[in-house]
Amino acid sequence: MFGVVFPNRSFPLDISTFTQIDTFHWVLDMNHFVGEEYDSIREVCIFLLNNFTLPPDKALAVYIQSPGSPFSFCGAVTVSRPSAVLSLPWPEPGSNDSQLQLTAPDVSPLSAKIGVSVEDLAALPSLDVAAERKIERLALKVGENLFNFMQSFCGVDGSKLVVPMDILDRWFKKFQERAKRDPEYLKGFAL
Repeated sequence: MFGVVFPNRSFPLDISTFTQIDTFHWVLDMNHFVGEEYDSIREVCIFLLNNFTLPPDKALAVYIQSPGSPFSFCGAVTVSRPSAVLSLPWPEPGSNDSQLQLTAPDVSPLSAKIGVSVEDLAALPSLDVAAERKIERLALKVGENLFNFMQSFCGVDGSKLVVPMDILDRWFKKFQERAKRDPEYLKGFAL
C-alpha cells in the first residue's frame, strides 16, 4: 500500500513496520525506531507503492504525535501526488493544539508516533502545510536577523528608534555575501 523513508536515517520501510489500528489507520511507534530521540527525525518521505490504487477522492494523510499530545497533520499523498517529503514539526510533549487522537482519550501515549490514515481528500487541510510552515519559519528567522542587525546601529529619539537610511542595503549586502561564502548559512534559516 505505502512505504516511508526517513532521509539519511533509514532504508525504505513498508506498511509491515506500522501497527494497523483498523482498516484505514496505521501507527509507527518511534520508540522502536529511534527511542526518545524522535525529534531528531525532521523529515519523512511517504510514497504509494505501484500496485496500490487509492481512489481519486482519497488521500493517505500523515500525522505526528509527541508523548502526551494529540496527532498533528503534516501532509498527505494522493494518486496525483504519489510521493512527498514532509517536514515533521514535532509538537511539544503534552501540548494540546491539534484535534486528532488515535488512542483512547484518557490514555497518554508513552512514545512519539507517526500515524497514517486513509481520508477524504476534501476534508484535509492544505497538502502544503509543511511548505507553509517552512516559509513562515524562514520569514521569521530572516526578519529576526534583520532586526538584530538594525538594532546594532540604532539610536533613540524620544520613543522612536532611529537607524541609518542605508541600513536595509547594508544588511542585504551582508546577508548575500555571507550566503555566497557559506552555503550552509541559508540552510540554518530553513530549519
